[in-house]
Amino acid sequence: MASLRLHPFLAVLASVATWGPLCGAADLDADLLIVGGNESACAAAVQAARLGVKKVVLVNDIDWLGGQFSAEGVGCLDEWTMVEGRRVNFPRSGLFLEMVRRIQAHNSAKYGKATPGNAFCGTDTIEPAAAAELFEGLVKPYVQSGVLRIERGWEPVKVQVQDGAVVGVEFGPVAAGHDRLRITAKLTLDASDWGDVIRLSGAKYGAGPDLKSRFGEPSAPEAFDEAGSQEMNPLSWCVVLRETGGKPAVGPRPASYDPRSFAALDKLAPWVDSDMSAGMYSPSGNSPYTHRRLVDRWHNGFAPGTEATFLNYPVQDYPLCQLPQRVVDALERSEAGASRKNIVDLTPAQRRIIFDDARQHALGVLHHLQTAVHDRVGDFPQSFRYMALTNEFGTADRLPPKPYVREGLRLEALSMLREQDIRTNEKEPKWARVLPTDGVFGFQFNIDFHPTRRKYLTEDRNGPWQFVHTPTRGWHTDTDRALFPLRGLVPITMDGLIGGGKNIGVSSVVQSALRLHGQMMHVGQAGGTLAWLCLRDGKQPRAVAGDLASVRELQMKLLRGSGGPGVLIWPWHDVDPDQDFFEAANALTLRGVWTPEVESVFFQPGKILTRRELARALAKLHRASVVAKAWPSREQPLYQDVAKDDADRSFIEAMVTWGDFQPTAEKFRPDEVATSGTLHDWLTRLGLPVSRGLLDNKGRTLQRAEAVQHLWRALQLQGESFPESGVWLRPGEDADEDGLGNLEDALPFDRDNNNVPDRLQPKASS
Repeated sequence: MASLRLHPFLAVLASVATWGPLCGAADLDADLLIVGGNESACAAAVQAARLGVKKVVLVNDIDWLGGQFSAEGVGCLDEWTMVEGRRVNFPRSGLFLEMVRRIQAHNSAKYGKATPGNAFCGTDTIEPAAAAELFEGLVKPYVQSGVLRIERGWEPVKVQVQDGAVVGVEFGPVAAGHDRLRITAKLTLDASDWGDVIRLSGAKYGAGPDLKSRFGEPSAPEAFDEAGSQEMNPLSWCVVLRETGGKPAVGPRPASYDPRSFAALDKLAPWVDSDMSAGMYSPSGNSPYTHRRLVDRWHNGFAPGTEATFLNYPVQDYPLCQLPQRVVDALERSEAGASRKNIVDLTPAQRRIIFDDARQHALGVLHHLQTAVHDRVGDFPQSFRYMALTNEFGTADRLPPKPYVREGLRLEALSMLREQDIRTNEKEPKWARVLPTDGVFGFQFNIDFHPTRRKYLTEDRNGPWQFVHTPTRGWHTDTDRALFPLRGLVPITMDGLIGGGKNIGVSSVVQSALRLHGQMMHVGQAGGTLAWLCLRDGKQPRAVAGDLASVRELQMKLLRGSGGPGVLIWPWHDVDPDQDFFEAANALTLRGVWTPEVESVFFQPGKILTRRELARALAKLHRASVVAKAWPSREQPLYQDVAKDDADRSFIEAMVTWGDFQPTAEKFRPDEVATSGTLHDWLTRLGLPVSRGLLDNKGRTLQRAEAVQHLWRALQLQGESFPESGVWLRPGEDADEDGLGNLEDALPFDRDNNNVPDRLQPKASS
C-alpha cells in the first residue's frame, strides 16, 4: 500500500513537518529515534523536545500523525470510569489533557460547541482529518526549531544491535522501491503498531494469550486450543460517514459480502433519536449510529451537511485467529506456515493481506446497514442510506489508512502488570492491589476484550461467519485504579530500547484495559521523559529505573509538566493539574507518606485534618527523610486517649519520641482538628523545615490541600532518603525478604504488599 496522501488542508502543515524525500540510501543520526506516528509516538517526541533532547527523529509508515485520534479513525474518546455509580471521564492530565483542550478549541471555533458529538461512548469527539491537523500543530514548533525531524512512508526492516544494545534501525519504503533509510541513535523508542523494532532487535516479547502458567491470571487459558497463539483482541476498520443531504449513497457490494455475517444488525435499532442528555452509556442512546457519533447537527441545530459519525460496533470486529481460507491461502503463498503465525510475527506485507480482508468486512457492515437494515426499518428517524464514506483520508476505498489496533506486541519488561494486580470484584473502582512506587501515570479501564473468535456458518471457510465472545475474554471485567510502573517501559534484556504505544510490559489481559487514547499518550510522555533523563546522564534505561533518586526526578518532571499540564500519576479523581496542591498530593501519596482512604478515590482537598491524621503523615515523612530515626518500641500506651490497639498509636508515639515533645501531656486528643499552628509546632519539634506562613494563620483549621503542600515542601528541603536504590533491580536481591526476588516482585520494598514501603511502617522497623 502506497504512502497515503494528506487531506488538502493538511498539506501546508505537512510541508513544514516533513523534510524532503530521501532517494537511494540515506544515513541519519539521532539522540532519540521514535518509530511510529501514533498518539504515543507524538507524545514522546514532544516531551523529549520540550525537555531538551537535541536531535529527535520520528519515522512513520504513513503521512498522518495521531494514531487512534486520526489515522485509525477512532474520533470518539473512550475514557470512562465509574465514580459514585455514574460513568464519568477518568481525570485528564499531561499531553492528553493538552490535546483534549485543542480538540475542544477546534470544535468551538468550527461548531460553536466544544463537544458536538453527543456520542454514546464518550463526551469528546474529533473528526479524523482535524485530529491529524491538531497533531501536526502539536509537533510543529519542534520541527521548525530543528529539534524534531519527521520521516514518513518508511517501515523497519532491520535493527542493528551491538553489545546487547539497539544502536540503529534500517527502514524500507512502504511504497515500492529499493530506497533505504538508516538511522543511528543513542536510544530508540518503539511506538510502532506491532512492535517491529522490538521484534527485529531480538528483545524478548509476547503476543497472543498468556497461559495460566505464565502469570497465574484467573482468566488465562490453561492450554492453547485450535485458536492457538493467534487469538487476540480483534482489530476493527472504522467506517467514517457524513450525511449526503438526502441523496442515496449505497456503496458497491463487497466481494466477500454475505448478509448472514451481519445478522447481529438485524435485531436492533440502527439509528435512535437521542441527544444523550442522560449522559454517556445511557441505554436509550445506544445504536450503531449514536455509538460513536462525531457531530450531532440534529440536536445542536448545526447547518445541513455537518452530521458525521463513525462505525465501530462489535459486528465490525475482525478476529485475528481462525482466518478465512482466502486469507490463509494468500499468507501461505507468501511464506509456508505464515497463516499460523501471530500477526505480530508477520511482515508488513503479510499483515496487509489480513488488512485487505478486514477492510472488506467493514465495508460489508456499511453495505448491510444501507440495504438490508434500511429495507427493514425504512427512513425513520434517519438512515445510513443517506450517509456516505468521508473523503478526508485520501484512500481508494475511503476507509482510514490504518485499522484500530487493540492489542499488539507486549514487551518483556522489568515489570509486567498482571490481571490480579488490577482486577476487582466491585463495580466501582477503588485502589488496585498493586500500586508501584515507580508509577509514571494512573489509569483505569475495564478489562475489555471485543469478540476474539469467529464461527463459520457453513463448511466453506470463505463463507459467512459471525463473531464469538469467549467466556473468559469479554468486556466489563471490573478493575481498580492503578499505576503503570516505569519498569514496564524497560526491556528485561535489551539496552538502547524503550517501549512505547502498546509495546509495553503488560499481560494480554491487562493490555485490554490499557489501550485508550489518553493512556497511550501517557505511555509516550513517560517514555520521552525516560529518554531525556537517560541521554542527559549517559545512562541506559535499566540504570535509570534502578536508581530511585532518578525515578523520583523523572516523576517530578511528569508531575510538573513541561510546557503543558502535569501528568496525574496517583489516580485521584479530584486532583487537577491546574490546582496548586497537585504536585504535593501526587508526590506524597506515591511515596506512601500520604495514605488514601481505602473506600474513596477522592483526595478531598477541603477536608479538615485531625491530629491523628497529621501525626501519621509526619511520622511517615520523617522516616522518608534523610534524618530518619528507628521506630521506637513501647509496651504501654503513652497517652490515655490513644489505646494500645489504635491503628495510629505507633505513628503518634513515634513522632513524639523523635521530636522535642517533653514533657508529654496525659492526652493527645487524636480526633480533634489540627490547625496551621499545630503543623508549625510539630514540624519545629521534629527539626523539620517549617513554612513561615503557617504562623500567619496559626489558629485556622488545616485542610488537606494546605497540609500536603507544607509537608511536601518540608521533605524537599530536608531531603529524601533512598536506602533501597542499591538493590532496586539487582539480580538475586530480595529487598523486602518476602521470598520473591526484586525482579519478580511488583512491590519489592513492601513485604506485606499493602502499597506502603516497609520503612514507613512501624512493624518493619529496624
